[in-house]
Amino acid sequence: MNPPLLSVRDLAVRYPVATAAGRVWLQAVGGVSFELAAGECLGLVGESGSGKSSLARALLRLVPASGSAWFRGVDLLTLRGPQLRVIREHMQMVFQDPQSALDPRMSVGQIIGEPLREFRPQLDARGREQCVLAMMQRVGLLPVHLHRYPHEFSGGQAQRIGIARALILEPELLLCDEPISALDVSIKSQLSNLLKDLQQQLKLAMLFIAHDLSAVRFSCDRVLVLYLGRVMELASRASLYSAPRHPYTQALLQAIPQADPQRPGRLHPALAGEAPSPLAPPSGCVFRNRCPLAVARCAAEVPALRQVGESLVACHRAEETGPA
Repeated sequence: MNPPLLSVRDLAVRYPVATAAGRVWLQAVGGVSFELAAGECLGLVGESGSGKSSLARALLRLVPASGSAWFRGVDLLTLRGPQLRVIREHMQMVFQDPQSALDPRMSVGQIIGEPLREFRPQLDARGREQCVLAMMQRVGLLPVHLHRYPHEFSGGQAQRIGIARALILEPELLLCDEPISALDVSIKSQLSNLLKDLQQQLKLAMLFIAHDLSAVRFSCDRVLVLYLGRVMELASRASLYSAPRHPYTQALLQAIPQADPQRPGRLHPALAGEAPSPLAPPSGCVFRNRCPLAVARCAAEVPALRQVGESLVACHRAEETGPA
């Protein structure tokens, strides 16, 4: 069996926060572990503040982190200087807000071609332009767009520019940080199809971040559910959508809009309340103050991530939550 392309172990991200009592540490990601195979798409799902973006940025070394993240045989968290620069050629990111991610002073050709200038110095101007035009065609942009500027494009077109820039170096791993959440519904479908097609054609490993489970159902092979920086559940797409084990996963599925809200088989009432502050997380299970199944053990003991059915679940009562 081939080793995973990416192997993350006990990844943690903390940010210093100034308070009236002095500086304290906010733990955005707390000991997350998972593996990602070459060519696989893993969905990373959770409400705002669950640590999704912090995890992705830690993998790209944009924020400091502890633990380990092995990629192509090296621990990303130990790299410095030239070594880090070399590995970044193989990992790229698509950001949530396409307009904010594009330099308004640069043309489309300059934006997409910038990674080539940095990592392919042997290419001359004509060679770079040919590569850029080929990638623009691949993502659905026209040659006439080459010398235009980001403000001249819609949100969907701007995201296509961002995708082209991320893929121009032919990376092995693409991190997509809610790439469709800022777009209209019809454009979301187009971009989801594009990313899925590109992932399969280019045999990309992809980490696809979303705040709801409906966004990853089409694209992902497996889904990892985060809450307050902790893994709640990790399962294949088929298992997670047909037999979710964690009460939080069930609540996220319940929140997906349905054409017939009265249809039978709904799991639980929609999740009530808001997530607690990561500056003061609950003891034991961090989800317990919103969980309909919480018992005294949930406050006293942090649930381990363990195999229950076909899922890895961090819940003391996971055996009670499966299908009847």
